[in-house]
Order: sequence, then structure tokens, then C-alpha cells
Amino acid sequence: MGLDEDNEASETKPTQPRVSTGQVEDSSDGEVLSRQPSEASFYATEEEEEEARLQLGPKCSIKEHLEKDKDDESLRRWKEQLLGSVDVNSVGETLEPDVKILSLTILCPGRSDIVLQIPENGDPKGVWFTLKEGTHYCLRFAVQVSNNIVSGLRYINTVWKTGLKVDSSKEMLGTFSPQAEPYIHEMPEETTPSGMFARGSYSAKTKFIDDDNKCYLEINYTFGIQKEWPI
Repeated sequence: MGLDEDNEASETKPTQPRVSTGQVEDSSDGEVLSRQPSEASFYATEEEEEEARLQLGPKCSIKEHLEKDKDDESLRRWKEQLLGSVDVNSVGETLEPDVKILSLTILCPGRSDIVLQIPENGDPKGVWFTLKEGTHYCLRFAVQVSNNIVSGLRYINTVWKTGLKVDSSKEMLGTFSPQAEPYIHEMPEETTPSGMFARGSYSAKTKFIDDDNKCYLEINYTFGIQKEWPI
């Protein structure tokens, strides 16, 4: 959701990348496999990101990555660590990663987890969820990656109230290799705004995109903030 109790109507600053559970860190040696994000992917506005295409190296299959610099022992070990238990025979020739956001969960201290079902069309009908004002909460995603490495996966969230944008935030989730088990990423804790003017209905758009600006999920939804929890 991304609203800040201290400054409801201002935009939040982009967060710096952080490692989530099971996340693979990028290599620091500049090797093409990392396809590291440019500075614009951290600090540009959402509109600028949609207009400007990042200049990245050509995509390679996992098998091609493994063939590169195979005589370099340190690179070989690093690639093996990055890929972990990936079955190269099943995904080695695929260029495009397949990324699925399996679930979105809102965690609030002292409350049961709010597990949100993601519709196939990405547009939940009606009010998707309602939170109490002044509530501490955080978001948790389960992300499934297959076929190839996804580079620079990030979360972008924009919120409007009565037609005015009141919040815009993003977080770099990281670079992930294919694996059978989903990656779990938990966002930093936030607090819903409080007060008479904070209550009511909000509209929001959440996107998950990578360094190629490929969007894996876009959700357009509404949510509410009330004085008390819904009964």
C-alpha cells in the first residue's frame, strides 16, 4: 500500500536494494550475467522508467552463461553458487525468465495475516482490503522464478485519494535464479495514516517489473482506511 503516517500527501523516497530470504546477490566483477541495473532504475520516476529503455547487454540462456569464461575458476564457482540446484538441462536454452507473484500478504502485529487473492486479470473487484488507521504493517510476497535468471526485479506502488496522488514508492527486490521453491520477500514496516482526513477509500496500482521494464504483474485495486478494524 505504501502510505506514510508522517506525511500522507508527499512521495516517499525510493528505498535502497536489500537482500530478501533466498535472494541471490549480483556479482561485483561486472560479468554480463549480473545485468546490473543502471542508476536510473533506482531513482527515476515511474513515468521516466516507462519511457526510457535501459541499455543492457544481450540476454543469454543459462547454458550460454555457463559456457562463458568456463576456464576462469572463480567465475565458474560464482556461477554455480548463483544457479544453485537449477536443472540446466530443463531450462538451459530458455532466454526469458518466467516470474509469477504467487501471493501477497499483509502482516499486522496482533492480527491474523491478511492473505490477498490475486485475480487472473490483476484487477480485484470492490474494496480489496481495509486497514485500521495508525496500524503498523508490512507486505510479504511469494515469488516463483523459472526458466532463466530475472535481473533487477522491483516493486512499484502508487496510491491516489480522491483523484490526487498521495504516495509513490518502490523497492528493489533483487536478482533471482530459477528454483523449485518460491522466494519470500518481506517489505520494511510502515504505518497507515491516521486522522479524519486519512480515512476513506484509496485507489492504487502495484507493478512488478525487471531491468528490461518487463512487467510480470500489474494490479489495480481499491482499499480502505477506517477508524477501527472491520468486524
